[in-house]
Amino acid sequence: MKQLTKLQNIIYMAGALMLLVGAAVYFTRWIGAFYLYTVGACCFSLIQFQAAYEGKNWVIKRLRRQQLLGALFLLLTAVAMSMNTFHYGFAQRNEWMFTLCVGCVFQLYTAFRIPAELEKEGR
Repeated sequence: MKQLTKLQNIIYMAGALMLLVGAAVYFTRWIGAFYLYTVGACCFSLIQFQAAYEGKNWVIKRLRRQQLLGALFLLLTAVAMSMNTFHYGFAQRNEWMFTLCVGCVFQLYTAFRIPAELEKEGR
């Protein structure tokens, strides 16, 4: 995997923190939680899209696609949250929870599997 710069790592961690806090506080119906989540999801996903795998291991390439799919689901969660917050579109209830859960499952799975496969590849 391509190493992140110090600035990219800071943006990635800040985005992850904003994403987590925004999703947790969204239940209070505070409008700022939606914006906090959206900015965090954009930062987190942007850095994940910039990180690249230049190797030839097809397992890591598949896991990387799953990781990017998880990032897309986190961005879709922001869209569903906006529909819920501003009452437009088809997702005006709690559909955002479904996309958030799917995105989190992909992110959690790849967070453990990619380093394990990279370690295997290094040996």
